Formats: sequence, C-alpha cells, structure tokens
Amino acid sequence: MMRDAKLWTWHVAAGIVILVFLGLHMAIMHLDEILGIFNPAGGHPIDWENVVARGRTVFFPVTYILLLGAALFHGLYGLRNILLELNPPAWLKGAIGVVLLLVGLGLFALGAWAAVASHTLATSL
Repeated sequence: MMRDAKLWTWHVAAGIVILVFLGLHMAIMHLDEILGIFNPAGGHPIDWENVVARGRTVFFPVTYILLLGAALFHGLYGLRNILLELNPPAWLKGAIGVVLLLVGLGLFALGAWAAVASHTLATSL
C-alpha cells in the first residue's frame, strides 16, 4: 500500500512538472508575438536561427528531458492503473509492469539521446 501511495505522489508531481514545462513551451511557441521570449532572431519561433539559438543553451535540452521523463511516467503509470483495474491474473499484472517499464525506458533513452544530439549539433554550428 505504501508503494502505491509513493507512486501516486510521483504521478501527481509528474503532472505538475508537465503543466509547468508545457506551459513554458506554449508561451515560447505560441505567444511569440506577445512575449517574444527565447526568439533572439525575431520572427517565428521555429525559424532556423531561433531553433539553433535555443538548442545552444543547456536549459532547453534539460527541460526537454525533464518533460519527457515526466510525461512518460505520468502516461505509462496512468495506463498501468487502467489496465490493472481490468483485474488481470497475477502473472499478467507483473508482465504489464515489466513491459511498460521497458517501453518507458526505451522511449526515454531515445528522447534523451535526441535532445542531447540536437544540443550537440546546435553548438557545433
């Protein structure tokens, strides 16, 4: 029971992290006319010069990785809870947990690699 309470607390915390970082993303990408933050070249946020400028900072790859981890945990833990509410046999409960963990770790590794690779590319330009 204590394990479930800890996981639920992490689930809620991940939701808060998603809210903060997704809000920041929305402000940067969709309120550029009003705020103009993190768009040093002016113009649209996805103009190449702005993308490279953001990619050169450490802040953006780190926040992308944090957002990725929070979103994966939040989503996969929620999916796990939905699947476990279907009351599968005990052996399947364990398999569900293992499969979702492996999927989450694989997706996290791929996404983290992409964030680091984009930072490396941007700093080399």
